Amino acid sequence: MEYNIALLAGDGIGPEVTEQACKVLLATGDRFGHKFHFSEGLIGAVAIDRTGSPLPDETLELCRQSDAVLFGAIGDPKYDNDPSARVRPEQGLLAMRRELGLYANVRPVKTFPALIDMSPLKREIALNTDIIIVRELTGGIYFGRPQGRTEDGNTAYDTCVYSRYEIERVVRLACEYAMQRKKKVTVIDKANILATSRLWRETAKKIAMEYSGITMDFMFVDNAAMQLIQHPSSFDVIVTENMFGDILSDEASVIAGSMGMMPSASVGTSTSVFEPIHGSYPQAAGKNIANPCGTILSAAMMLDLGFKLKSEAEAITEAVEKAVEAGFVTVDLYPAHPKLTSEVGQWISEYIRRSI
Repeated sequence: MEYNIALLAGDGIGPEVTEQACKVLLATGDRFGHKFHFSEGLIGAVAIDRTGSPLPDETLELCRQSDAVLFGAIGDPKYDNDPSARVRPEQGLLAMRRELGLYANVRPVKTFPALIDMSPLKREIALNTDIIIVRELTGGIYFGRPQGRTEDGNTAYDTCVYSRYEIERVVRLACEYAMQRKKKVTVIDKANILATSRLWRETAKKIAMEYSGITMDFMFVDNAAMQLIQHPSSFDVIVTENMFGDILSDEASVIAGSMGMMPSASVGTSTSVFEPIHGSYPQAAGKNIANPCGTILSAAMMLDLGFKLKSEAEAITEAVEKAVEAGFVTVDLYPAHPKLTSEVGQWISEYIRRSI
């Protein structure tokens, strides 16, 4: 099979880590008889610098014409440190979500046995954590209207808005994932306070009836924040609204011990986007020290969720796990004897090819 992938490396360490992911995909293609074609597009600060837009029309069209998008990172200190900047790199990401209909962010949170002692949690608590967090991306307080300030500037307001349709599609997606796992879905809300959460709970209960064998429970977000730290292995699939998901998925990401190991997918109505959860890390840009594993595992998610190539995705995941077990990792994981970004990517690629 042949696949066309839009490559949006972005800013900071984005180009370095996506280069390694492409290297691994090509090795996987050699092993399993696939061809992956990469077409580069601009996004973020680099796009602003060259075109004035954080998401040029050409990049958006490239994404629409591709089978999937592999995305690096966006962000640059010159924009972060300028509160008066009217155009910002992050606007490109929000625009891409909107234009591609990226309605759900999917984050797996899984502990690697070889890294278990890097978790901030006790070993016995962190062990066996294997969660998928499904966050709704297009609704909620981030996009609700009206929002703004009063004329005197002393009062600000945001509006949280959800439609039944937005809830239905993301809960169905969570149930689909759960059917392939332990068949347990936890809906996280604040239904004792918020009207939108009550709509979430009401809608989710109806959707659960469509899936035979699914066990669905409900948890208030404040309790969920505690349970994720106290009993992370008790969760299977979590589904929640935009802001709760933003916060809880970042909280959960540290359980594994390194944000650099965490992949994600943003599922769209047509094209989906696959990216590591870390930022652009400008301090490391160009130094060949960034951890590429989160991006490489995002490429594995692309093969699995985007292209339905499960064996190929498992081959990449196995290779990453073997690299971690062998201590062939970057400075964030092994400060005493670190490997370079490019060396890690090469080791993982060669491991995959050795199995041909």
